[in-house]
Formats: sequence, C-alpha cells, structure tokens
Amino acid sequence: MKHFIFAVVLATLISTTMWGQQSTAPAADTAALEQKFRDMEDRIIALEGQVRALKATAAQAQPAPVTSPETATEPSPLVSGTAPAETSATSSSSAFARPINLGGASNAGKALNPDISVIGDFIGVAGHNSISPSPALEMHESEIGLQAIIDPYARGDFFLSFGEKGVNVEEGFITFTALPAGFTARVGKMRSAFGKVNMMHNHVLPFVDRPLVSNSLTGGEDGIDDAGFSLEHILPAPKGIFFDVTAQLFRGDSGGGDQLVFQSHRKSDVSTVEHLRAYKDLTESTNLDIGLSYARGHNELGSAFLTQLYGVDATVHWKPLRRAIYHSFVGRGEFIWSQRQQLPVEQRAFGFYTSGEYQLGRRWFVGGRYDLSDRSRFANQTDKGGSAILTYWPSEFSQIRTQYRYTKYAENIGAHEVLFQVLFSLGAHGAHPF
Repeated sequence: MKHFIFAVVLATLISTTMWGQQSTAPAADTAALEQKFRDMEDRIIALEGQVRALKATAAQAQPAPVTSPETATEPSPLVSGTAPAETSATSSSSAFARPINLGGASNAGKALNPDISVIGDFIGVAGHNSISPSPALEMHESEIGLQAIIDPYARGDFFLSFGEKGVNVEEGFITFTALPAGFTARVGKMRSAFGKVNMMHNHVLPFVDRPLVSNSLTGGEDGIDDAGFSLEHILPAPKGIFFDVTAQLFRGDSGGGDQLVFQSHRKSDVSTVEHLRAYKDLTESTNLDIGLSYARGHNELGSAFLTQLYGVDATVHWKPLRRAIYHSFVGRGEFIWSQRQQLPVEQRAFGFYTSGEYQLGRRWFVGGRYDLSDRSRFANQTDKGGSAILTYWPSEFSQIRTQYRYTKYAENIGAHEVLFQVLFSLGAHGAHPF
C-alpha cells in the first residue's frame, strides 16, 4: 500500500512539472488538469485513511501486555505498532478501525458456532379420559436445535428433546447437498418420510395432539424415527409438476410400548421407507401436494413377522397474494393401511384423519379435525373422534392454542377434554420441510 501511494504522489509531481512547462495551454485544458489534480488528491486522502485503519486493526489484534496501574495511563507506541508521529492520525481514524475489527471478530465467531434455538411446548388438559389419561399441566417438551453449514457440500442438524422424564435425540443427521445427478443424502437419526404428520415436530403441528391414526398405526409422537440412510431425488415432470422420490433404510426400531411399530431382532432386520411426492401450483394462490408412502419392517414377535404400512396423503394450500397475511386455508388428509403378521392370523387395520385450518385475521386461526382409526394389534376395535381448534399468534416466536377434543373409544367410552398449549421460541430455528 505504501508503494502504491508513493507511485501516485510521484505521478502527481511529474504531472505538475509538465503542467508548469505548458503554461501556454488553452484555458480548457488547464481546467481539466486542475480537476484531475483534485480527484487525485481526494483519492490519496482516502487511501491514507485506509492505511491508517489497517494499521489500527493490526494493532488491536495483538495481545495487550499486562501493565501496572502506573503505566496503564500512557500507551506505548511500540505496543500499538505505530510510530509516535502517527499516534494522533491513528486516533482520528478510529471510526474506520472499529467496524473492520468488530466485523471480522463476529464473522469468525459465527463460522465456529451453529445456530442455536430452544422451543418450549407447555400443555394443560382439563376433562376426564380413562383410556388415555394426561396430566393436568406439563412442560411437554423443550426442543433444542443446533444447525449449521459444515462445508460447501453438507450441513448438520441436531434436535434434542427434553421432557419431564428424560432426554431424547429426536433427530441428528448430516445432509449432503451437492451429490452428482442432483441427489441429496442424509445420514444419522431422522424422522422417516412416511406421510405428513410423521415428519412434523410437535411445535409445527396445526393441533395440540397427534391424530388417532398416528397413535394407533405409526408410533404416536415418536413415530417412525430411527437411525439410517436417506436418499432423495427430484424427478423431471411436465406441465409444472414437481416430483420428489425418497428411499430410506433404517436399523429397524421405531416406536415403543403399545405404540411399537418395528423392532429389530438381528442386524438383518432392517426397515425401509419409500415416499413419492407430487406438487403442483393450481393457481397463483392455490397449490396441491399429494404423497404415496410405503414402510416395511419386523415387529416385536420375531424376525419371521413383518409389518407393512401403506399411506396416501394430500394437502391443499390457499393463500391469496394480495391478502396473504390476513387470510389463508390449509386442508389436510392422510389415509393409512396396516398389515401386521401375528398369530393366529394377519391383522389388518385402517385409519385416517382430515383437518382444515382457516386464517381469520393476521393473528387468529380456527380449525377442525376428524379422526378414525383401527387398532393395529386387535381386530374389530375402532376409535374415532373430532376436535375444534382456535390458535392465536402474538408474534412469529410464540403461539397460544386451545383445542376441544371428543374421543369415542372402542370400549364404548367417550372422553370430553379441553387442551391448552403455549409454544415459544428462542433463537434462530431453521424451517422444517414443507
């Protein structure tokens, strides 16, 4: 930088000498040369300011020496890296030095730390349910998310779920985004791509609880969630249709207790999930999303007993462009069939839910849901019910939801309940799949 300034100054002196020798030049040429001199002078001043700023940044980056109270009042020119004659100039350019230094420190810290978020899920329940009781008040879940770009070819996502009874790694995987031929791969523990609700974390559900079909056939809140591999690819399609196919291979353990879906008894007892998704914009305000799912794995009876799941899901979104923040509608439906090998005969079950959510205003949403589901292990046992839901969003970082739920169980027992939920988010939480 010093050599560059010296060259500019030398060029200026040479130009000045030549101008003096050509004092007979026309007035127009003289005015043009004067303008060039002013431009050069402004440029030299700017370059000097940059040099001083760089010197001040280098001085601040050096570790400060340990000084006594007596010597702390007089800064040493040798420590700051500037000559005594430049001390006042460096002080006057502190306005340039601070943004450069602080910006570099901030970027360096960001590169070494992931985005961290915490989401709280508080639930209260009023009413009586003898079949599936719930506590009156509970901090249902606290989810901590750690997300970051690992390198230009991959990103990492971890979601830790803290409940009142323990800690669980809900998801933790690396995503390779730059594979050949447009493939995307994931490795780690993840929710499977079976249907829609199974992929959703609790805080993104449009209702307080999960539908009956999820609890009876696909593992409830934990769902089909296991360690394994996932490979995804977008297929070419005509007429603005978006096709996405996903194939997953898991260890073979999903769900638990009465909601157990798959269980591995040996290393070869892996489970698989396949999902085909089709998406299309019907109008500028409406789009349709349809999915087909298949899952296969072994159940708790042994390696010779299989459980197979088939699913169809559909979602329609309506959001007018001119009133997008005030009105919208989302309709969902999911149908699941289960074939479970057990003694004495194979058990087949079916279940579904349909739901709708309409946005009344900028912060208010109203919705409803209808449920019906057989139980996967017992023949001729069907539960059904319905819910009415009201949601208020104080801001994008919190929401308050109330849900009235009625359930008619196979034991001919009815349960009336009112559920209350408060969700709140701290930090930067990445968007979940659409």
